[in-house]
Amino acid sequence: QVQLVESGGGLVQAGGSLRLSCAASGRTFSSYAMGWFRQGPGKEREFVAVISASGSRTYDADSVKGRITISRDNAKNTVYLQMNSLKSEDTAVYYCAAGIGFSAIHTPTRVRDYAYWGPGTQVTVSS
Repeated sequence: QVQLVESGGGLVQAGGSLRLSCAASGRTFSSYAMGWFRQGPGKEREFVAVISASGSRTYDADSVKGRITISRDNAKNTVYLQMNSLKSEDTAVYYCAAGIGFSAIHTPTRVRDYAYWGPGTQVTVSS
């Protein structure tokens, strides 16, 4: 069983920055691919970014490319999402998720690839 808890969300003006964190339980965090997803009002959950279990590979959605950085600290069982130049369309609940059973360099991007999810943290960008 893996438990995930996101933090760092909040209200920010357009053009601002936020750093989201996701703390994971479990002794095998370094074997999980970790992803960030978001769900805006009336929208489906969508992929934002992923980092492989080894941390050597990342992949970002086109909608956030160049504005976000995903990273992980396996010693702290934590994954981060640094978001810059935020736009009103970034407003959503942001979820972190753990993907189990992937290779150390795999970067899964589908919702169904992930077995464990956090409760989410709200990000609101005011224009």
